[in-house]
Amino acid sequence: MYWEKELETMPRENLEALQLERLKATLRQAAKSPHYGRVYKETGFSPDDFRSLADVPRLPLTTKDDLRENWPYGFLAVPREELVRMHSSSGTTGRATVIFHTAKDLDAWTNLVARCMYMTGVRRSDVFQNMMTYGLFTGGLGFHYGAERIGCLVIPAGAGNSKRQIQLMRDFETTVIHIIPSYALHLTAVFEELKVDPRKDTKVRIAFVGAEPHTEKTRRRIEEFYGWKAFNSYGLSEMNGPGVAFECPAQNGLHIWEDNFLVEIIDPDTLKPVPDGEEGELVMTTLAREGMPIIRYRTKDLTRIIPGPCECGRTHRRIERIKGRTDDMMILKGVNIFPIQIEKKLMDIPGVGTNFLIILERKGFNDEMIVKVEVAQEFFDGDLLKLQKLQRRITDELKADILITPKVELVEPGSLPKSEGKAVRVIDNRKD
Repeated sequence: MYWEKELETMPRENLEALQLERLKATLRQAAKSPHYGRVYKETGFSPDDFRSLADVPRLPLTTKDDLRENWPYGFLAVPREELVRMHSSSGTTGRATVIFHTAKDLDAWTNLVARCMYMTGVRRSDVFQNMMTYGLFTGGLGFHYGAERIGCLVIPAGAGNSKRQIQLMRDFETTVIHIIPSYALHLTAVFEELKVDPRKDTKVRIAFVGAEPHTEKTRRRIEEFYGWKAFNSYGLSEMNGPGVAFECPAQNGLHIWEDNFLVEIIDPDTLKPVPDGEEGELVMTTLAREGMPIIRYRTKDLTRIIPGPCECGRTHRRIERIKGRTDDMMILKGVNIFPIQIEKKLMDIPGVGTNFLIILERKGFNDEMIVKVEVAQEFFDGDLLKLQKLQRRITDELKADILITPKVELVEPGSLPKSEGKAVRVIDNRKD
């Protein structure tokens, strides 16, 4: 059940003492980097003056722009000769950022991913098929080495080539997979096309889904179609990648490993901490990285700390599934809307397929939202009234939630663009 029982179930008092000890070491290590050395000097801060976790909100915040402005080596806290690997963010919100690791950093990261996978029931007898992109992206290699640390047979399938993925699952009796949730939904059509029943014709029992925000409804759809147990995974390249937070068998929030990361939730406007249970922006500090320590990194991800203990016995706090990013938010006619709100509603409506696309247009002084929705093939049997009824229902349910009336267009399954990586949900054609 536990990969490292002593650490995973450590009493909170002891865990916080460990965090304080590691944070002090991190602050000293960060001072060796050009960026933090400069910040410390400008603010008059000395790591030797830091005494208590209560003082954390007084430490400087770090942003993605800081990482970009210090490209490529401005955050390094060790000589370049000590580095053994570089990873990069996807760059979907601007110029990509890079993260560097020493051998010790990689060992700690691999151990965390193994801890996550073992927690869900993965054992050395499992066959792990990794359906994520390898390369600069952290998801592929992060899980790969975590599974090898446990002792699994690893199939580095990579992304795409859906029919081969299914063949690999069947031929090599895959029991655990790692997959992007939107791709898992897309793959349902391929299983149906091949007339392969994933429940009877494969031995997959566990799926790790992550790399993009998704709703509980999407998880349930995946579990209902495939019969897999789908566990939510959270990570970001600036904090290593996968292995930052993970669901336990209780599937009620993601344990964030507080022996390796200091966690805060702040109000994104005031930058003040908010209490457990209240939604805000996730801010994180590395506690065990020597090559490139990062202090109080603003992730832009919106979530909250779930108050109270977990039934699994682990003492590391849980975060709720990511609601979205502060920079994902669309503002339409003065209303703040997140793509995941649209997904949540759509996945609850019978007949709606597995893919959708939001297009924002500006006509004169008016903004308009068009939601293209794939629906089941049975709706395209010539019965126009049936299509119109579904279109009205989707429009009404979206309007009730997002408070504006979208223009809903129903399209045939498989007609919207698909991505083998993170799904592109929003196209904003508005021009100032």
